[in-house]
Amino acid sequence: MTEVWNPLYGAPVYPAKRYATLAHRIGAALKTDNDVLLVQAEAVVALEAVATSLARPGLSALNIVTSPYGGWFGQWLRRGGANVIDISAQPGLPIDAETVAEALDANPGIHVLALVHAESTSGILNPLPEIIVLARARGIATVVDAVASVGGHRLDVDRSGIDIAVIGPQKALGGPAGVSALSVSPRAWELILRDDAPRDSILSLADLKAWLDDGHGALPGTPAPLEFFALEAALDRVEAESIEQIITRHEKAASASRAGLSALGANLWVPAEQASNLVTTVSVPAGIEAAFVIRFAARLGVELTAGVGTNLSHLIRLNHTGPRATFQTVLAGVVAYGEALRQAGLPADVGDASEAVAKTYNA
Repeated sequence: MTEVWNPLYGAPVYPAKRYATLAHRIGAALKTDNDVLLVQAEAVVALEAVATSLARPGLSALNIVTSPYGGWFGQWLRRGGANVIDISAQPGLPIDAETVAEALDANPGIHVLALVHAESTSGILNPLPEIIVLARARGIATVVDAVASVGGHRLDVDRSGIDIAVIGPQKALGGPAGVSALSVSPRAWELILRDDAPRDSILSLADLKAWLDDGHGALPGTPAPLEFFALEAALDRVEAESIEQIITRHEKAASASRAGLSALGANLWVPAEQASNLVTTVSVPAGIEAAFVIRFAARLGVELTAGVGTNLSHLIRLNHTGPRATFQTVLAGVVAYGEALRQAGLPADVGDASEAVAKTYNA
């Protein structure tokens, strides 16, 4: 019997000379000329690497918490000896710029401000432009978790003045989950490249700076070639469609989801201007368990999920991220939710909801 070669078992090495091209292409998506680093792990590792590389005794940070990810970032900073001031929004809701301004005024001497742009856990969008303006006016370096916003919302790193932006290609960009990237400004490097900066670690941005200085050659460690080939393929698709068109596609999916759910009489969790374009969330009516809605939708072949985080189990999330940002996926999610309401004995005009989705796409 002839043995068949399986490329998954014998993947060729990713060519070292192409890492620089990948970094450049990611920089174009982020609209930045800042340094772009490639991290050989999912985005949560890149975020921990940022916190680890910044943290030290004497560093003061304002950490905005609107999900578990924000809480983790504060813990990582504290682990390195930083003085961290957390400000938290109400569970599952965005922070408001006034709260941030008050915290900055009450705590002079802040060096770093960190926040998540869009939250897939709850479907909210934090007011990033306003917050960045507040930080820049005070000379504060900014760290933005853009994992669930790049490709779904407009993000111009250089024009906004974001110092560190962390992305994962697995969401709106439709790429692999096992590799991530971040952009780093000159001001951020000044905070990172100190004498006692962490070294010889996957969490060391200083080590990756050496990779930049060496001309973007072979990455430290043993890269997983399939992840980088997959990232390259994802960027091919992104550039063929264009980042602007991908954002428009997500905007349309979000608008259609909200229109369809509103036609059902659903309780949208946040207004459109505070909502992520990747996930739409509703609060289930009293007397209905989110788990019931999820199970019913699954019987129809539709995936709905619960909110993630403290006191968010009453939320239902409709996912229209990346390749799911299509008419078919949006319509299926809205219809499944409406049919679940009807199954529970509540009125829900699925026909009107379907028409609302279609009208949004035809507008």
